[in-house]
Amino acid sequence: MKITEKVRQEITQIEFRDDLSQDKKIAKITHLACATCAGVAIQPLPFADILILTPLQGYFASRIAAIHGIKLTDNEALDWVKELIGLVGLGIAAQQIALGVWKTVTFGFGGLLTIPLVYGLTFAIMKVADLYFSHKARNEKLSEERIKAVWKQAFQQGKKQGQAQAEQLQQPED
Repeated sequence: MKITEKVRQEITQIEFRDDLSQDKKIAKITHLACATCAGVAIQPLPFADILILTPLQGYFASRIAAIHGIKLTDNEALDWVKELIGLVGLGIAAQQIALGVWKTVTFGFGGLLTIPLVYGLTFAIMKVADLYFSHKARNEKLSEERIKAVWKQAFQQGKKQGQAQAEQLQQPED
């Protein structure tokens, strides 16, 4: 299968696949988003992450919206991620600053150590996107408290998954 066909099938047109359930589509997009963002975060440039990660997270959130039958432009998805970041508080900003400082003090060699944080943040964004857009598709509103609770639980779960991914990357090959 050509790479462009694989990308179309797995990402850009996933909502049209009828061989996967909605839950499997969302799980695939969530994993791809987390892995992509964690991979980007390994780069050693301090403070570049937020400029790259937020648009990526917005794009993947738009794919989740599409799976739920909601069409968003890339700009609308990016605005939604920014709104979500504002809603869940300055914790994300503080974590991004800590990530930048960490890369500065480790002179870029701490990249693998950023995987759990970035994976967790992205996982939480995708979980909240799923919840938010599933409710929006049914014309239901979510409370801020529910969004924050899902965020908190998903962030912890995502950090654990990210830690497992980082440990797997550090395993020597046999």
